[in-house]
Formats: sequence, structure tokens, C-alpha cells
Amino acid sequence: QVQLVESGGGLVQPGGSLRLSCAASAMIFSIYYMVWYRQAPGKQRELVAVTNRGGSPNYADSVKGRFTISRDNAKNTVYLQMNSLKPEDTAVYYCNAKFNVLEYWGQGTQVTVSS
Repeated sequence: QVQLVESGGGLVQPGGSLRLSCAASAMIFSIYYMVWYRQAPGKQRELVAVTNRGGSPNYADSVKGRFTISRDNAKNTVYLQMNSLKPEDTAVYYCNAKFNVLEYWGQGTQVTVSS
């Protein structure tokens, strides 16, 4: 059974940094597009960053220059390095894997940016 397990969330002050990890199991990780989404209270889930099979990234405009997505295919893990965090980055962050019609989600990890 495919599993995506996120970790690394928490409470951080504005301007701080966090690194999220998403470990995948029971899947051929290298063939999947890996995506980070987030959902803030009362808002729709939004795409934050995506990396294709070759590791090329794309970002939402709101996080460009602050967030970096990367993947380690040997460890079946995708990361989201978040710098210069803002209160509006507060959300539950979800890891997502896509390959053709296959799609899997993690359980989410809470990120709270507050002083």
C-alpha cells in the first residue's frame, strides 16, 4: 500500500525557516511528479511547488524565491525548504504524488507562522 508521510511542520516566527519532508513507500518513486500543496483555514487547497521526474521545479508565485522543492530518489523523499516565512504561509501542507491516473496524498503537516 502506497504511503506518503510528511514531517517537519511546526511553529516558527515570521522570517524563520522550516524544512518539510515527505517519505514515500511502496511505490516507484522516481516516476512520479511530486507536489506540495497547502490549505489554510477557510481557503481552498493550493499548489505550492512541484518537481517533475527529472527534478525540475515550479512554484506558486506567492512562494517563488522563498521556497525550494527538491527530491532524493534514492531515499524516496521529497523536501520543501521554506525560508523567510510569513504569517500567510500558515496552513496544513500536503504531499502529493502523481503518475498518469494514479494519485496519492499524505496526511498533512501543520505549519504555523506566528510571533
